[in-house]
Amino acid sequence: MSDVHRFTNGHVVVADTVWRGAEIVVSGERIAAIRPLDDAAGDAVDLDGGWLMPGFIDTQVNGGGGVLFNDETNVAGVRAIAEAHARYGTTALLPTLISDTPDRIALALDAVDEAIAAGVPGVVGVHIEGPWLNVARKGIHDPTRFRLLDAEMIALLTRPRRGKVMVTLAPELAHIDDIAALAAAGVLVSAGHTEVGYDGAVAAFDAGLSGITHLFNAMPAMVQRTPGLVGAALDDPRPWCGLIVDGVHVAPAVLRIALRARGIERMMLVTDAMSSVGAEVKDFMLQGRQIRVRDGICSYEDGTLAGSDLDMAAAVANAMGMLGLEPAVAARLAAGNPAAFLGLAAERGTLAAGLRADWVRLTAAMAPVATTIGGRQA
Repeated sequence: MSDVHRFTNGHVVVADTVWRGAEIVVSGERIAAIRPLDDAAGDAVDLDGGWLMPGFIDTQVNGGGGVLFNDETNVAGVRAIAEAHARYGTTALLPTLISDTPDRIALALDAVDEAIAAGVPGVVGVHIEGPWLNVARKGIHDPTRFRLLDAEMIALLTRPRRGKVMVTLAPELAHIDDIAALAAAGVLVSAGHTEVGYDGAVAAFDAGLSGITHLFNAMPAMVQRTPGLVGAALDDPRPWCGLIVDGVHVAPAVLRIALRARGIERMMLVTDAMSSVGAEVKDFMLQGRQIRVRDGICSYEDGTLAGSDLDMAAAVANAMGMLGLEPAVAARLAAGNPAAFLGLAAERGTLAAGLRADWVRLTAAMAPVATTIGGRQA
């Protein structure tokens, strides 16, 4: 049996085009057909000048709804995080574990497996960010938990899983053969919290490293004789780069320059969201440290940024307002590109027949109104 969803009097982002309205036929959890709807139908949803975009996909979500994945590393925690972000248009995400012990990493991998098996909407894999990081670029991560990548951990990370596995590491602290082994097993290897130089970065790309975790943050700045990881990321077309567009982590002018240098190909929005997103009480504890959230900024008492209070709808609005991107381009950075990075472009990331019925409805001011996951309102 099929359900028909009609939308008029607004803007519907379909690939790189924008329609005034659309009729979407959903069969099961997928779009059976989608076509323009120019005339207002009696049962159509009036977008009132607003937007219908493909569901957002976020590869770096530390928490939400008052829950941190490091603290509630179980199906209930994963569900709470996914539900919190669904309110802001995120229809697929990777719960992200900040540097922790091997036992907690194993628990995180299993918890996401169990969440996917249980059908928790929107959970498509897990992101293990550290602890294989450089202490010089630790950010808010606890350096007492840092360690080197070893054979036992590689075996754990490469074990077959129900969803995608993404790993952030400092390439200069990992053997190139280990990066290659992870990539060969299907793990999405990303560089972050690192001092790696240009040559080392390119060697890691050659070995299969495919991502840059929050480009510009927790890595040296690019200068004229030492381009570093930032220079490698902007010079080499292979890596997928995560961008935190909150006006705090990276100056908008820098992001505009980066997009002009690389284009939008393989660029994607991420939130690096903490438990404060969708929570009534914003302040939280992170591995024994009090994190204050003021004016949308999460920080420790010494001023160190501690993730973000950013949601994907706000990131899309910022990409338009701060970076001057057209809505269809911002939607691609929030949906199509991360879907491709995850190898899920045949399943998600755009509104098209055969793909999952995942979309978000937003006002003309880009405030989220309703999110649909698999044809059902979240």
